[in-house]
Amino acid sequence: MIDVLIIGSGGAGLTAALNAKKNGSEVLVVSKTYPTHSQTCQAQGGINAVLNETNDDNNQNYINDTYKASHNLGNQKNIKYLCENSKNTLKWLDSIGVPFSRNENYGIAQRKFGGTKAKRTCYSSDYTGLKILHTLYDQCIKEEIEFLNEHYLLDLIVEENCVKGAIVLNMQTSELIQIAAKTVILATGGYAGLYHQFTTNSFVSTGDGIAAAFRAGAKLSNMEFIQFHPTTLENKNILISESARGEGGYLVDKDGNRFIDELKPRDEVARAIFKKNHDGEKVYLDLRHLGIEKIQEAMPQERRLVIDFLNLKMEEDLIPINPSAHYTMGGIETDIDAKTSIKNLYACGECSQSGIHGANRLGGNSLLEIITFGQVAGKNASDSAKEIDDLSISDIQYKKNEKQIEEIFEKETNLDYLKIKKEIGKLFFVNVGLFREEKKLIKALDYINKKKEEISKIGIKNKDKIYNKNLIELLELKNLITLCEPILLCAIERKESRGAHYRVDFKDKSLEYEKNSVCLLKDGKIKNYFEDVL
Repeated sequence: MIDVLIIGSGGAGLTAALNAKKNGSEVLVVSKTYPTHSQTCQAQGGINAVLNETNDDNNQNYINDTYKASHNLGNQKNIKYLCENSKNTLKWLDSIGVPFSRNENYGIAQRKFGGTKAKRTCYSSDYTGLKILHTLYDQCIKEEIEFLNEHYLLDLIVEENCVKGAIVLNMQTSELIQIAAKTVILATGGYAGLYHQFTTNSFVSTGDGIAAAFRAGAKLSNMEFIQFHPTTLENKNILISESARGEGGYLVDKDGNRFIDELKPRDEVARAIFKKNHDGEKVYLDLRHLGIEKIQEAMPQERRLVIDFLNLKMEEDLIPINPSAHYTMGGIETDIDAKTSIKNLYACGECSQSGIHGANRLGGNSLLEIITFGQVAGKNASDSAKEIDDLSISDIQYKKNEKQIEEIFEKETNLDYLKIKKEIGKLFFVNVGLFREEKKLIKALDYINKKKEEISKIGIKNKDKIYNKNLIELLELKNLITLCEPILLCAIERKESRGAHYRVDFKDKSLEYEKNSVCLLKDGKIKNYFEDVL
């Protein structure tokens, strides 16, 4: 029997695994892909930390910036923990070999990101997330942590509001496996993949862990808050990190005029760019004044991407950009101990709503969150597992999932999954994007309810059991559709504009909604309401 079952092998999951193993637990990491393929790689620009408290910056400034960015929806206790531990978190990453860029004194180099007044973002060129991820994976191999890759989470095993493991699908054979575990940590990432063809996220970001937790009865929170990154390559959704603006890049219109402070919070910058795009104007990222030497040193990956995808050079050309869905602030509600509303179920990283980001996330805080609360989740899940001597488990959930998969193989279909996914992506970008209004949100909800009914009755064309991509695509689509309803219900009920949630029919912030939204599935029905921010 596993002590700590971790589902997801990105930065949060690997950090949790290392800490649970260090604490003496038997650990298994399950992932539908491979550890080095996770969305953590997309965090190019850096990880925030106050390395030295000075007149220029200190922990209180960092706490204030993070809380301000959250638009008063952040949990001040959790934010304080994150910020005050940032130095130790960076020390730990440095100690295990993350190759951070260095300053003239050989300390970890830092750059300025939006929404702050200080150089607080530590970085490894423009490969920060990737370098952290690879280093964590190296450490997991060193610690002989067991991995079960290419296994897809179907559902959690929850009995009497206590998690006891999970049912996973072997993607190579389509066989089901029941994994009994004393504790479970979800680290499965966010749901920005919902904005298909309008997102920086990979195809695997389909909110599987959040959907499974929702079906199991866990509380979801702040699902309506989805962050759009201001700068992705025009019509490509290829991320150009905030580091480009942090290093001094400009945002300009077709006449070369700057039209917004480039380092304002992401929601403000993204809306300003989108408005110009919507009015038929192009927007460009201008880095020419930085020179080739600076660009090669600070953003070599992004320079290469611009050449490969647009056949342009940062040091010579204006780079056309547009906003794309990038990060989801909502997710499974967790407390400062990474606990969910289900006993022995923990969550960390982007799949969680940990009280840090609220209505808007500061650039550089996502990597710090996954490491900080990955450590918390790993240690606490391990401690809880030590208190459990025996685990009785039924086969009810296994049989339910077995029947589900059998029925999918038996049914026929004439529906095009990719077409539906594209339709949802465009619908959400237009109706649940940077600018929202009630009639468009209701229209989107009507569409989702219709598709939910259609999808529940269909099967797959490919009847092979070996690497059946159709099966995984259908399961992923069902998870995305499952999450659409909580997102839309919360967006409709939040009749105000706050952070990433901007309502053209309610343009002002309202004290009435200075609360977290909550969605809960009970007796087959969704209950959504608001609760006070602790």
